[in-house]
Amino acid sequence: MPMEEVEIPSFFLCPISLQLMKDPVTVPTGITYDRESIEKWLFSAKSSTCPVTKQAIPDCELTPNHTLRRLIQSWCTLNAAHGIERIPTPRPPISKSQIAKLLHEAESPDMRNKCLKRLRSIATENATNRCCMEAAGAADFLATLVKNETSVSSTLLDETLSDCLSFEVTTRPLDEALAVLYHLQLSEASLKNLIGNDGVFVDSLTRIMRSGTCDSRAYAVMLLKSMFEVADIIQLSRLRKELFVEVVRLLRDQVSQKATKSALKLLILACPMGRNRVKAVKASAVPVLIDLLLDSCNKRQSETILLLLDVLCQCAEGRAKLLEHGAGIAIVSKRILRVSETANERCVRILLSISKFSATPSIVHEMLQVGVAAKLCLVLQVEGRSKTKEKAKEILKLHARAWKNSPCIPADFLSSYPA
Repeated sequence: MPMEEVEIPSFFLCPISLQLMKDPVTVPTGITYDRESIEKWLFSAKSSTCPVTKQAIPDCELTPNHTLRRLIQSWCTLNAAHGIERIPTPRPPISKSQIAKLLHEAESPDMRNKCLKRLRSIATENATNRCCMEAAGAADFLATLVKNETSVSSTLLDETLSDCLSFEVTTRPLDEALAVLYHLQLSEASLKNLIGNDGVFVDSLTRIMRSGTCDSRAYAVMLLKSMFEVADIIQLSRLRKELFVEVVRLLRDQVSQKATKSALKLLILACPMGRNRVKAVKASAVPVLIDLLLDSCNKRQSETILLLLDVLCQCAEGRAKLLEHGAGIAIVSKRILRVSETANERCVRILLSISKFSATPSIVHEMLQVGVAAKLCLVLQVEGRSKTKEKAKEILKLHARAWKNSPCIPADFLSSYPA
């Protein structure tokens, strides 16, 4: 007999999934849920309230309900003849005292690597473990370890005056500590705590991006991205130019797809501020982004790059760097109508910014030669946002004297050229 035809006692069912509970846990409000379901509710959905009572759940505390679990196991055994399998006894969850012990042992250099690897394994198991580790102070311990390790490694590099010193060999605990910090998926409060402290931890991650292993550089930029998502304007305004240099270098090196994605998001978060925009441009962000756009086959990544180029071209330095690149105007024009409507508007906005503020006769001629005028006429013909069409009309009108009678514009497009 299938399990669906056996009547399951209602108090054996999880209030969220309405399925038989395999690992029942009770939250502080007194309601019992299946661990997997309540963890998804609390950690994936970023909710801190009880689904049934709507009351707050402090510290996401989950207490195993051993009595109910044994009752469910007995019921499964009694109904084995109906094809119901006995649920296994779940492994006991990690406790704060166990985490505290591991952190204490990790203070010893001889035990550090082993403890950090164990912490990494615990963090990747489930969200409850990560919450427990954060409550036990793992984030502060790991951040301090990273700051100390980068300080020592930086001193060693300065003393040897050599780029050949292996950063990877001397800082293996650093790589593990960064990996654990990343896998902890820290709460907003912990991320804000990391970005505070006068930017010391940000400086440590900047040094790692400069001299670390490929993995540690990737973890560093991914952590920075998460920190910038919760940072305030004052904290973002204090970012050093060295950080932008290393983020751009990481983009150029293309350490990993995740690292590239995080680096782009990081710049998007930081560059709406005028000072940071100029710092990014001086760090050669524009030519690196254009090269990435030329090689990119990923539509989403291309649209992210166009968003960032749009932001950077809002300053004169950014527009100048785009115009210096041999493929700058051409690649922006080429992407029009090959991306989303939002990205189309950004492409046209970049070209409008150039037309208004940087359009020398040679630039106007180049825009015509690479097909900007023809592409803008096409924008007016196809369905799309009215704002994009208005911007396209404005560009065409600005350069009507140089473009309107040019053989570079196909005859069937001329009818779209604004009067």
